[in-house]
Amino acid sequence: MALSARNQLPGVVEEIQTDNIMAHVVVKVGDNVIESIITRHSADELKIKKGDRVKVVVKSTEVMIQKD
Repeated sequence: MALSARNQLPGVVEEIQTDNIMAHVVVKVGDNVIESIITRHSADELKIKKGDRVKVVVKSTEVMIQKD
C-alpha cells in the first residue's frame, strides 16, 4: 500500500491490549518503544498480534527535539 507519510519506522509488536472499542498497541522500534491507541476494528482488520512486524507511521504537526 502506497503512503505519502515519510516518517515510517519499522518495528515489532511487543504487546496489544484490546477492549470493546479501542486497542493499545506497543511497538519496539530499535531501542525505543512507541505506543499507539487505535480502534478495535482497525486492530481486528490488521490482525495485529504480539511478534508481528509492523511500521509505525508518524504524521504530526509538531515534533520536538531535545539535546542532552
